Amino acid sequence: MLELAILGFLAEGPLPGHELRRRVSQLTGYTRPVSDGSLYPAINRLTRAGLIERRADPAAGAARYVLSLTAAGRADMLQRLRKPADHEITDFTRFYVVLAFLSQLPDLAERHAVLRRRLEFLEEPASFFYDNERPVRAEEIADPYRRGMLLTARATSRAERTWLRETLGEEPPVFDTASTNSDPHTPAAPAS
Repeated sequence: MLELAILGFLAEGPLPGHELRRRVSQLTGYTRPVSDGSLYPAINRLTRAGLIERRADPAAGAARYVLSLTAAGRADMLQRLRKPADHEITDFTRFYVVLAFLSQLPDLAERHAVLRRRLEFLEEPASFFYDNERPVRAEEIADPYRRGMLLTARATSRAERTWLRETLGEEPPVFDTASTNSDPHTPAAPAS
Protein backbone atom coordinates (compact mmCIF):
# COMPACT_ATOMS: atom_id res chain seq x y z
CA MET A 1 0.00 0.00 0.00
CA LEU A 2 2.72 2.47 0.95
CA GLU A 3 4.82 1.74 -2.12
CA LEU A 4 1.83 2.11 -4.44
CA ALA A 5 0.94 5.44 -2.81
CA ILE A 6 4.51 6.67 -3.29
CA LEU A 7 4.60 5.58 -6.93
CA GLY A 8 1.11 6.97 -7.57
CA PHE A 9 1.83 10.41 -6.20
CA LEU A 10 5.16 10.59 -8.04
CA ALA A 11 3.36 9.63 -11.27
CA GLU A 12 1.59 12.98 -10.91
CA GLY A 13 4.93 14.80 -10.80
CA PRO A 14 8.19 15.11 -8.84
CA LEU A 15 7.86 15.89 -5.13
CA PRO A 16 10.13 16.70 -2.22
CA GLY A 17 10.15 14.00 0.46
CA HIS A 18 8.24 16.05 3.04
CA GLU A 19 5.45 16.83 0.54
CA LEU A 20 5.21 13.16 -0.45
CA ARG A 21 4.90 12.23 3.23
CA ARG A 22 2.09 14.78 3.69
CA ARG A 23 0.14 13.47 0.68
CA VAL A 24 0.51 9.83 1.68
CA SER A 25 -0.58 10.66 5.23
CA GLN A 26 -3.63 12.52 3.98
CA LEU A 27 -4.60 9.63 1.71
CA THR A 28 -4.34 6.94 4.36
CA GLY A 29 -5.80 9.17 7.06
CA TYR A 30 -6.06 8.33 10.70
CA THR A 31 -6.35 4.59 10.10
CA ARG A 32 -2.76 4.18 9.02
CA PRO A 33 -0.56 7.11 9.92
CA VAL A 34 2.69 7.17 7.96
CA SER A 35 5.79 7.40 10.08
CA ASP A 36 9.25 8.37 8.93
CA GLY A 37 10.28 4.87 10.01
CA SER A 38 8.10 3.34 7.31
CA LEU A 39 8.12 6.02 4.60
CA TYR A 40 11.85 6.58 4.20
CA PRO A 41 12.80 2.87 4.12
CA ALA A 42 10.11 2.42 1.42
CA ILE A 43 11.60 5.35 -0.54
CA ASN A 44 15.05 3.77 -0.20
CA ARG A 45 13.76 0.36 -1.41
CA LEU A 46 12.09 1.95 -4.44
CA THR A 47 15.23 3.99 -5.19
CA ARG A 48 17.48 0.90 -4.97
CA ALA A 49 15.06 -0.95 -7.27
CA GLY A 50 15.34 1.86 -9.84
CA LEU A 51 11.63 2.75 -9.58
CA ILE A 52 12.18 6.27 -8.30
CA GLU A 53 15.14 8.60 -8.36
CA ARG A 54 16.28 11.09 -5.80
CA ARG A 55 18.11 14.25 -6.72
CA ALA A 56 19.33 17.10 -4.58
CA ASP A 57 17.26 20.26 -4.48
CA PRO A 58 19.80 23.00 -3.73
CA ALA A 59 17.10 25.68 -3.80
CA ALA A 60 15.38 24.03 -0.83
CA GLY A 61 18.49 23.86 1.35
CA ALA A 62 20.96 21.30 2.59
CA ALA A 63 19.84 17.67 2.76
CA ARG A 64 16.68 18.43 0.78
CA TYR A 65 15.84 16.39 -2.29
CA VAL A 66 13.18 15.84 -4.91
CA LEU A 67 11.82 12.42 -5.82
CA SER A 68 10.61 11.48 -9.28
CA LEU A 69 9.24 8.38 -10.95
CA THR A 70 11.40 6.51 -13.46
CA ALA A 71 10.06 4.70 -16.53
CA ALA A 72 10.52 1.43 -14.63
CA GLY A 73 8.60 2.93 -11.71
CA ARG A 74 5.70 3.89 -13.96
CA ALA A 75 5.61 0.36 -15.42
CA ASP A 76 5.69 -1.13 -11.91
CA MET A 77 2.89 1.16 -10.71
CA LEU A 78 0.71 0.28 -13.71
CA GLN A 79 1.26 -3.43 -13.09
CA ARG A 80 0.30 -3.02 -9.41
CA LEU A 81 -2.88 -1.25 -10.51
CA ARG A 82 -3.74 -3.84 -13.18
CA LYS A 83 -3.32 -6.79 -10.84
CA PRO A 84 -3.89 -5.73 -7.23
CA ALA A 85 -3.30 -8.50 -4.70
CA ASP A 86 -6.41 -10.01 -3.14
CA HIS A 87 -5.83 -8.14 0.14
CA GLU A 88 -5.71 -4.88 -1.82
CA ILE A 89 -9.21 -5.64 -3.11
CA THR A 90 -10.67 -6.86 0.19
CA ASP A 91 -9.12 -4.36 2.62
CA PHE A 92 -11.00 -1.04 2.62
CA THR A 93 -7.98 1.24 3.13
CA ARG A 94 -5.77 -0.64 0.70
CA PHE A 95 -8.47 -0.60 -1.96
CA TYR A 96 -8.83 3.15 -1.57
CA VAL A 97 -5.13 3.55 -2.32
CA VAL A 98 -5.64 1.50 -5.51
CA LEU A 99 -8.73 3.57 -6.33
CA ALA A 100 -6.86 6.85 -5.79
CA PHE A 101 -4.52 6.04 -8.67
CA LEU A 102 -6.67 3.78 -10.86
CA SER A 103 -7.16 6.56 -13.41
CA GLN A 104 -3.44 6.21 -14.22
CA LEU A 105 -4.31 2.99 -16.08
CA PRO A 106 -4.84 4.07 -19.68
CA ASP A 107 -7.16 1.16 -20.55
CA LEU A 108 -10.77 1.49 -19.36
CA ALA A 109 -11.26 -2.29 -19.57
CA GLU A 110 -8.37 -2.81 -17.14
CA ARG A 111 -9.81 -0.23 -14.71
CA HIS A 112 -13.20 -1.90 -14.91
CA ALA A 113 -11.68 -5.33 -14.26
CA VAL A 114 -10.33 -4.04 -10.94
CA LEU A 115 -13.69 -2.51 -10.03
CA ARG A 116 -15.49 -5.76 -10.88
CA ARG A 117 -13.20 -7.66 -8.51
CA ARG A 118 -14.12 -5.24 -5.72
CA LEU A 119 -17.84 -5.49 -6.55
CA GLU A 120 -17.72 -9.29 -6.53
CA PHE A 121 -16.04 -9.18 -3.14
CA LEU A 122 -18.64 -6.77 -1.73
CA GLU A 123 -21.52 -8.90 -2.97
CA GLU A 124 -20.48 -11.89 -0.89
CA PRO A 125 -22.38 -12.07 2.41
CA ALA A 126 -20.12 -11.21 5.32
CA SER A 127 -20.17 -9.79 8.81
CA PHE A 128 -17.94 -8.88 11.71
CA PHE A 129 -19.71 -11.64 13.65
CA TYR A 130 -20.57 -15.23 12.73
CA ASP A 131 -22.76 -18.02 14.04
CA ASN A 132 -20.59 -20.96 13.03
CA GLU A 133 -20.04 -20.18 9.32
CA ARG A 134 -23.15 -18.02 8.86
CA PRO A 135 -22.71 -14.22 8.88
CA VAL A 136 -24.82 -12.64 11.64
CA ARG A 137 -27.08 -9.80 10.49
CA ALA A 138 -27.59 -6.55 12.39
CA GLU A 139 -31.21 -7.44 13.15
CA GLU A 140 -30.04 -10.53 15.04
CA ILE A 141 -27.78 -8.67 17.46
CA ALA A 142 -29.04 -7.21 20.74
CA ASP A 143 -25.85 -5.30 21.56
CA PRO A 144 -26.50 -1.77 20.24
CA TYR A 145 -22.83 -1.09 19.50
CA ARG A 146 -22.29 -4.26 17.51
CA ARG A 147 -25.59 -3.62 15.71
CA GLY A 148 -24.31 -0.11 14.96
CA MET A 149 -21.13 -1.55 13.47
CA LEU A 150 -23.14 -3.79 11.18
CA LEU A 151 -25.64 -1.12 10.15
CA THR A 152 -22.85 1.32 9.34
CA ALA A 153 -20.97 -1.34 7.37
CA ARG A 154 -24.17 -2.22 5.49
CA ALA A 155 -24.79 1.41 4.50
CA THR A 156 -21.19 1.88 3.41
CA SER A 157 -21.24 -1.33 1.40
CA ARG A 158 -24.50 -0.39 -0.32
CA ALA A 159 -23.18 3.04 -1.24
CA GLU A 160 -19.98 1.60 -2.63
CA ARG A 161 -21.77 -1.12 -4.58
CA THR A 162 -24.12 1.50 -6.07
CA TRP A 163 -21.17 3.65 -7.15
CA LEU A 164 -19.34 0.64 -8.58
CA ARG A 165 -22.37 -0.47 -10.61
CA GLU A 166 -22.94 3.07 -11.92
CA THR A 167 -19.28 3.38 -12.91
CA LEU A 168 -19.35 -0.01 -14.61
CA GLY A 169 -22.66 0.81 -16.34
CA GLU A 170 -24.40 -2.15 -14.72
CA GLU A 171 -27.91 -2.41 -13.36
CA PRO A 172 -28.27 -3.43 -9.72
CA PRO A 173 -29.55 -6.95 -9.09
CA VAL A 174 -33.26 -7.09 -8.29
CA PHE A 175 -32.68 -8.46 -4.78
CA ASP A 176 -30.48 -5.49 -3.85
CA THR A 177 -32.70 -2.59 -4.89
CA ALA A 178 -35.60 -3.19 -2.51
CA SER A 179 -34.00 -5.35 0.15
CA THR A 180 -33.50 -3.94 3.60
CA ASN A 181 -32.26 -7.24 4.96
CA SER A 182 -29.17 -7.92 2.88
CA ASP A 183 -26.16 -8.75 4.97
CA PRO A 184 -23.53 -6.07 5.22
CA HIS A 185 -20.14 -6.68 3.84
CA THR A 186 -17.35 -5.51 6.03
CA PRO A 187 -13.79 -5.03 4.85
CA ALA A 188 -11.26 -7.61 5.89
CA ALA A 189 -9.01 -6.70 8.76
CA PRO A 190 -5.86 -4.87 7.69
CA ALA A 191 -2.91 -7.10 6.95
CA SER A 192 0.14 -6.52 9.07
